[in-house]
Amino acid sequence: MNAKRYAQHPNPPCSKRRQSGMTTLGVIILVSFIGLFAFGGLRLTPIYLNYFKVAGVITGVYKEFDGGNASSAAVRSSIARRFDIESVDIIAAKDVKVTKVDGGLEVAATYAHKAPFIGNISFVVDFDKRVMVRR
Repeated sequence: MNAKRYAQHPNPPCSKRRQSGMTTLGVIILVSFIGLFAFGGLRLTPIYLNYFKVAGVITGVYKEFDGGNASSAAVRSSIARRFDIESVDIIAAKDVKVTKVDGGLEVAATYAHKAPFIGNISFVVDFDKRVMVRR
């Protein structure tokens, strides 16, 4: 009688069906990878926000002095003032290089920022923002 009942069932328990979907272990691994990348993004976000501040200061100096026959001292003073206003503390105004080149001044903010990630693993990001202020 039992054999007859299973034969009439649309999906008998002993039939071979193709399984689809993810296993619990697969979901755990996928969530772990997504979480690891999200955590890395959270650790890198403040670093890039600080870089955007520095780049904004350097671009602002370019807009202020380009074509205005600026001196190195005036550019340095403007950088220091803008760093104070923007609360830039990752790089000091004295670390920004202002060099005389043919036709003007080159303003270069070059620095590296290190952020811890997990345990003894860290991210090191190098930044280099340069502008040419014409005289």
